[in-house]
Amino acid sequence: MQKNNKDEKLQNILNKALRCMYYAIITDEKGIVVFISKNYQELLNIKEEDFLGKNIQDIIPNSEIPRIIKTRKEDIGHLFTLKNGQTVVCNRIPIIENDILYGVISTATFYNLNEVSILNQHIKELQKENLEYKKKISELSGKPHHHLNNIVSDSKSIMIIKDTIERFAKSDLSFLITGETGTGKEVFSNAVHELSNRRNNNFVKINCAAIPKDLLESELFGYEPGSFSGASKDGKIGKFELANNGTILLDEIGEMPLSLQSKLLRVLQEGELERVGGLKTIKIDVRVICCTNQNIEEQVEKGLFRRDLFYRINVVEINIPPLRERPEDIPLLCKYFIEEFNKSHGLEVTYIKNDVYALFYQYAWTGNVRELKHVLERACIAAGKGSLKLEHFDFLLSRIYKKSDETNKQLLNNSSLNDATAEIEKEKIIKTLIEAKGNKSNAAKLLGIDRSSLYNKLKKYGIDI
Repeated sequence: MQKNNKDEKLQNILNKALRCMYYAIITDEKGIVVFISKNYQELLNIKEEDFLGKNIQDIIPNSEIPRIIKTRKEDIGHLFTLKNGQTVVCNRIPIIENDILYGVISTATFYNLNEVSILNQHIKELQKENLEYKKKISELSGKPHHHLNNIVSDSKSIMIIKDTIERFAKSDLSFLITGETGTGKEVFSNAVHELSNRRNNNFVKINCAAIPKDLLESELFGYEPGSFSGASKDGKIGKFELANNGTILLDEIGEMPLSLQSKLLRVLQEGELERVGGLKTIKIDVRVICCTNQNIEEQVEKGLFRRDLFYRINVVEINIPPLRERPEDIPLLCKYFIEEFNKSHGLEVTYIKNDVYALFYQYAWTGNVRELKHVLERACIAAGKGSLKLEHFDFLLSRIYKKSDETNKQLLNNSSLNDATAEIEKEKIIKTLIEAKGNKSNAAKLLGIDRSSLYNKLKKYGIDI
């Protein structure tokens, strides 16, 4: 008797709790409605006799409950628009016990989006506060959260560049970073910013070659409302304002039109700008890093680049040597990239075989580090796991053959007969070894010589495959 009283009391409390819930609805395992909370009934303008025993789709045609019955999976935080046009955040949960579905309960976590908006605002404020704490900790420690570790190299030339960055990064001096396409100029510019006193402020990057010339000025310096046809009615902040108290990277600076170079020079010298169509002067404090794969000095001589602007941006110049001039970096870069691809693609590649490195040392790498990275990524995905072999780089052979043919033609035109013959013979041996996948016996047969003669030629030409 006492147990029955407890059960009745619990049932009574549960019923009252359900009635008090915002927009709650319960169905059985077939979607038949067994309960709708009081305020939901008022919203739908129905009474119990109107919904009990009816299918949920007869009451709410666009209900998602049939999908929950079918999938037996809960749906948390789903936005749903009610009959009155009000949007609520719903939680739909299947009622399952011992793998048996008994029904579905759907409730609104918030009865209007104002509460969601307030909660989101609180979250944003907490995130901002957390970021400020991180900045203060970084400032107090006196150590940047990143260093020069992303510049992977053992070569003397890169070590000198790293030392230059460390010595001048904390100043506000402008950097001009030059080098061929693919040498990693942006990686070096990142290191400058990360080692600077501005590292906790914005680092804004803009590619001067990627934006139409007639739009570049408004992108850099912003514009006032109605400045030109198609302009936003609210105007727009420019990249320099966005980078205020931080750093701006002007990539492909050599592509900047002469007409805009004079305005850029004024901004750099005066530390102030005017938006397009604006009259108000805006003070800014920005550290400038410029990158280019062009010879700016030649452009200056040709009248394509302002001499005074060149001297203004070229305070600390860094010239990144191409990969072909620092082949000792290839193994280190390969190891770094393989570890990166294993993580990003879920691979298990272990190492690269020596004959592949021999191939790499013969290749010109006109695309530099970027090309090496893309070549390795393709090979790693093709292999999946284990070691990378010559067969995984078959796509690279056509590039090598094409380059070799061009080299041979130049040799025949510009070298002595003996030198040209030796170089062509060397290339032929390398190609054959690649085709034979490093098997020297098969390579000797393809070349029509015996194995000992092949070994003598390998020693003669310094080929280590």
